[in-house]
Amino acid sequence: MSVSPSRLAPIFVPRIWGSRSLAPLFDSAPAANGPIGEVWLTGDRCTFASGQLAGRSLGEAWAALSADWIGRAAEARPRIPILVKFIFPAEKLSVQVHPSDEYAREHEAAAGGVGKTEMWYAVAAQPSAELLLGLEPGVTPEMFRQALTKADVERCLCRLTVQAGDAFFVPAGSAHTIGPGMLLCEVQQHSDITYRVFDYERRQPDGSLRPLHMNQAMDVLEFGTQHCGKTRGVQIQQGPLQKTYLAACPYFATEIWEFSSAVDAETSPDRFELLIFLEGQGRIRWGSESMPCSPGEAWLLPAALGGYQLIAQSPVKLLRTYVPDLRQLSRELAEKGLSESQRSAILRQ
Repeated sequence: MSVSPSRLAPIFVPRIWGSRSLAPLFDSAPAANGPIGEVWLTGDRCTFASGQLAGRSLGEAWAALSADWIGRAAEARPRIPILVKFIFPAEKLSVQVHPSDEYAREHEAAAGGVGKTEMWYAVAAQPSAELLLGLEPGVTPEMFRQALTKADVERCLCRLTVQAGDAFFVPAGSAHTIGPGMLLCEVQQHSDITYRVFDYERRQPDGSLRPLHMNQAMDVLEFGTQHCGKTRGVQIQQGPLQKTYLAACPYFATEIWEFSSAVDAETSPDRFELLIFLEGQGRIRWGSESMPCSPGEAWLLPAALGGYQLIAQSPVKLLRTYVPDLRQLSRELAEKGLSESQRSAILRQ
């Protein structure tokens, strides 16, 4: 089976804190029992919407895909390792935390045994948009528990304003919640394990409160030095392409690409790539073939694709993500002239 760029059809996930409007990326969503909070772009139930795999789910097809598709480094992975989603919050998410791989392997085998490190890119944000990420200096487990008993846990977290173009790195163990008035693109480990510690007394349609997970959360919460926060993106210009490196860790590397003409690019045989189109209209061309690309779309680029071209028909912004070899990426960044401090701003262990 020859390889080709393949568009993935999203799935729309209802959440209690979600939105009735998915503008500007989606005009409409399938009928749901409640507001849509997340649009999953690379989940197991997402289907291939173009190419030879059209109609097959990503979860079903993944195990049969050769290294030409997924890359040599991903051959042992039972599922696609990167989950990408859009988040549409109309209300605050719960105050929550995610486990590390080590904790998930020991305690969450039934849920896949994979931890959850993630990052967010703000596609759009209203002037009042803000989120809470990481603990304030000096917060102890005792202070955190006491704040929970008084429903005052927000005072323990760092409050950050959000503007379009901001990016935030959220390693496992980081307490957080996301507020309304923003649209985020989230890149994360393929895991849905969340430990809620506070949910604003919201009730589900049946009148019950959503469950909390205090014991697990206290097991994994990171106290003391915090490793989360807003990232300092590093920009470089490569001909017509403005590339912004946002963050790279063992689980994913993310970049923003902006261009207004044609851009030549090439995949690596070691890994597949994902392109998430955020703004503008364009086409992706490989060999003698091409396909149109629009905002809200996710494209999987096979490892063996090699050279391809992105053609902007209006100014395009996209997010590119892949699973990196951090040592190799560090060398590549040095070769591009990035200083040690710039590389340290991108690379997260």
